[in-house]
Amino acid sequence: MTLERQPLYARAEAELRARIARGDWKPGEALPTEPVLAADLGISQGTLRRALAALERQRLIERRQGIGSHVAEATRERELFHFFRAESVEGLRLKPTSFTHSQETARADAEETRALRLGRSARVHRLWRERRIQGRPMIAEMIVLPAALFPGFVVSLGTEVTDELYVLYQQRFGITIVRVEERIQAVKAPPAAAALLNCEEGWPLLLIHRIGFDVMDRPVERRCSWLETTHFRYAVELR
Repeated sequence: MTLERQPLYARAEAELRARIARGDWKPGEALPTEPVLAADLGISQGTLRRALAALERQRLIERRQGIGSHVAEATRERELFHFFRAESVEGLRLKPTSFTHSQETARADAEETRALRLGRSARVHRLWRERRIQGRPMIAEMIVLPAALFPGFVVSLGTEVTDELYVLYQQRFGITIVRVEERIQAVKAPPAAAALLNCEEGWPLLLIHRIGFDVMDRPVERRCSWLETTHFRYAVELR
């Protein structure tokens, strides 16, 4: 459906989304009041509220009674709660720490080009990191980012990091991850993952392929996570 044929509230939602992506309002910044915003968009306040409700469901804004609407700000707790699904066998949420072991910038391979919708000869940042839970290495990850969207992306190697990468993406590059797509399969540990997880090659692992999408629904991160689930499990809540 073309934008002209969409309902008025959907067109207003698209316009507000584009303004947020453009940086008209920064993370944590208040949007104009509803009367001002409705007048600016040429719509009724009722139509505006439908557009704002849609943006709130997508975690792009936060609305508070008596305070108004603010652009959602990425924080460790917010991103960890929403996107990190590890829990103990007793059902308790777990918090990881991360250690990045290597990083490189190189030409994207065919799979990365397809997943991130990149042009020919596009370059990407790749990093391998280990995530520990309660001191144990439990997750090995390879993360791929389009170099054009993350210029000068560098992380410290070999030091413990508690902040989520999604917080870094927003604070340093103005890119907010609003949704992810995941594919899960059982695999045998490849050499690189086995080395990070201190397990034998061929050890049974859970592999999660994740694509992260930004405000404009562009794929901006490709992540492969190998999970050693002896001491925890991966939990998903569907609504």
